[in-house]
Parts: sequence; C-alpha cells; structure tokens
Amino acid sequence: MAIIRIKKLLIRTYIGFNKEELRNKQDVLINMTIKADVDKAIVSDAVHNSYNYKTITKKVIALVQEGKFKMLENLTQQILDLILKNPQVDWARVEVDKPHALRFAESVSIELESFQNEEIADRQKHEVNLQNKY
Repeated sequence: MAIIRIKKLLIRTYIGFNKEELRNKQDVLINMTIKADVDKAIVSDAVHNSYNYKTITKKVIALVQEGKFKMLENLTQQILDLILKNPQVDWARVEVDKPHALRFAESVSIELESFQNEEIADRQKHEVNLQNKY
C-alpha cells in the first residue's frame, strides 16, 4: 500500500449561497490523501499497474470547475466519492479549503475521510487498537 498526497490543488468554482458567491467563481484549495494498492507497480515499474494520480486529479478538476456548490461539505463529499470509485483505493481523506470565507480568518476548511468498505475500516480500527495497546 502507498500513501499518495496531492497538495494545494487550486481550482476556481462557484461555492456559497449568497448572491455574490453565486455570480463569481472563487478559489478553493484541495488536499487529497489516498491509500492505494500499488504493489504490482512497484514490482513491474509499469504505469498501468499503478494508481494514476494524474487521472484522478483531472477528474477532480473537472468536477469542481464545472460544478456549483452551496456548501463546502457537499463539495468535499463529492470529491471523496469520486476518489473511492477506484477499487485500488482502500481509504481517502479530502480537505477543501475556502480562502477568505470568514472575516479575520485566512480560510475555512472541511475535511472528510472514508474507507472503500466496512471490512477495510474494521481492519484499520483493529490495527490502531493494537498500536495503542503496546
């Protein structure tokens, strides 16, 4: 398994619910952390055996640029769902940052994470419990 991090992906989109936000695109910063099976790629050194982070980045860009979102929570969940469509992905975490969303604050962000399925989630919890035990 590998941890893939895509950091500070800057995209303009419609995000918010007041009149100005509905008329003008704003910047969002996206950070994605993806745990994916790349064992075959390590052995073969072949792109077709790896998790293609360029492909998922292009899909995220298209989703965000073409969409209109009222809430950061919804945007973040849609990105997370898109990542988890790939069966190579065991787990993912997505953080979407909206700069200057609050007065006197640099930004506001929402972070969500999810596992591909419950079996993986249970295994992860078990591993964490074992680490905490020792």
